[in-house]
Amino acid sequence: MKTLLFLVLMLIFVGITEAQTLDKKWGLGVGLGGYNNLNNNSIGLMPELYFSRYLSSRMDLMLKGDLGLYNSKLTNNVDLANIFLDLRLKLSGENTNFRPYLYAGPGFLADNRVSAFNFNAGLGAKYYINPAAALKIDVGYIQGIEFTEYNVTGRDNFLKATIGIEFDFGKSKEDVFVVPESKPIVVITDTLLPLPEVMFTVNSPKNIPTERRVRETFPLRNYIFFKEGSTKIPNRYVLLKKEEVANFKEDQLEVFKPKELTGRSDRQMTVYYNVLNILGDRMQENPSAKVRLTGASLKGTKVGKAMAESVKEYLVNVFGIDASRINTEGRLKPRIPSEQTGDKTDIDLRREGDTRVSIWSESPELLLEFQSGEETPLKPVEITTVQEAPIDSYVSFKADSANEAFNSWSLEIADENGKVQNFGPYTQELVTIPGKSILGTRPEGDYKVTMTGKDKNGNTVKKETNMHMVLWTPPVDEEGMRYSVIYEFDESKVIPLYERYLTEIVTPKIPKGATVIIHGHTDVIGEEAYNLNLSQERVNEVKIIIENALTKAGRSDVKFETKGFGENLETAEFDNKLPEGRFYNRNVVIDIIPSK
Repeated sequence: MKTLLFLVLMLIFVGITEAQTLDKKWGLGVGLGGYNNLNNNSIGLMPELYFSRYLSSRMDLMLKGDLGLYNSKLTNNVDLANIFLDLRLKLSGENTNFRPYLYAGPGFLADNRVSAFNFNAGLGAKYYINPAAALKIDVGYIQGIEFTEYNVTGRDNFLKATIGIEFDFGKSKEDVFVVPESKPIVVITDTLLPLPEVMFTVNSPKNIPTERRVRETFPLRNYIFFKEGSTKIPNRYVLLKKEEVANFKEDQLEVFKPKELTGRSDRQMTVYYNVLNILGDRMQENPSAKVRLTGASLKGTKVGKAMAESVKEYLVNVFGIDASRINTEGRLKPRIPSEQTGDKTDIDLRREGDTRVSIWSESPELLLEFQSGEETPLKPVEITTVQEAPIDSYVSFKADSANEAFNSWSLEIADENGKVQNFGPYTQELVTIPGKSILGTRPEGDYKVTMTGKDKNGNTVKKETNMHMVLWTPPVDEEGMRYSVIYEFDESKVIPLYERYLTEIVTPKIPKGATVIIHGHTDVIGEEAYNLNLSQERVNEVKIIIENALTKAGRSDVKFETKGFGENLETAEFDNKLPEGRFYNRNVVIDIIPSK
């Protein structure tokens, strides 16, 4: 909606600029027609009144009002009221009586239960019966407003058709005889854009760890993602046979790997793709535990419930869970949807993430410490991994204001022997590269870094700096720790259950003199700059919670490093191709590194 409104306003600005040389020409139109509610297939009458303002020979601006009356499925007389600000694009010149047109524009709709901004679009034609009056007919589409009633979400969209008459008054430039004038000579000069100066900095760790053994407490997402319209559990999830259940162990998940495991964080995604088996195993060990499965699908609540039933059937038939311990329900959208009203950015990715079965429980033995209820994630799984490129091994290159000043920029990194490596081009301001990929097999090295940018005036800008890097192998017995906070879509605040988790579980495990690296990430939905700020907000809040807990414990021996990476694909923990990867990328990761 915001994008549509912006485009309409830009067109209005262009049209008004052209119309400043015109005498006034206005139109008044009235019409009567009918409309059809596409949601419940009801019909009604629709009178229309509008004023139009001539902008150019190809464009009019219209302020239009529509009423929906005497709907066939309502007892009240007035169903809806809608006002629009439309642009009308004329498809023929003004030297013919028959003049077809297209129209579109934003509006404000009041539709019984709800009211909000919407838009309409359509096509029509006018036939002039005299220079100041025309018969007109048009058909169009009116976007409705999303509403929720009796736990079902829907939207009333409409088709309309109207016939009427339009009266014109005033004169346009085309109505007046104009004496030709000699054309002035235009001198074209180059105009340089005012651009900010780009400040280039490099942040290189003193020691580049080659790899690190990490004991990770990995959060378990309580969602199973389905293909739209399908009620079958996707084959990327690990589904056991009944005879395999006895050998399943939560601490030996590497034995039960997915068939098609691709992308990053293989060890972590092996955990996630075993979520149904972990749930079944925990329910076997805790006979009193119960769950509720909520399936969500835009194809309808019946499809949503069928998705939930397929998960239930697996737990009952394979793990032998009593069916009475599992309740199912269907919805159009999940309780915490990614698709927000009015925001259509990356709509396909949002809807892909909303087509899922959510696992809810009130049984604490299945869930994250301290909490229970609908929004509580499942109890995390502890795994041990080896990080081949730990987050503190990355070198950061930052070109401040590059978004405003440059079309693109790139890096040239040359060692003391003249060997050159090239990276880029980039359009974002912050770039991170694993130090090991620069050093290669060298134990250390001195490098000259040259940033080359092409600015928006066509000029080439170069900045240079130096860095020294040392490859470092951590001791074999050194083991880091990792914890994660996962977020729902567009959330920046830590929900209360995680605040207690960070305070009472994570903070006491930080050893004296340790370094705590807190880094935040987002998925790829939305604007890059917005996601960068969102990730930094999340990081800052997590840091404050841990700092406060340390202060209350009388500690000041911990060093913090914070980094918000946004949707940066080079540092993203998970692949963004599938919804589960995008959901896991909505996180803040806490890496705890023992003192050297």
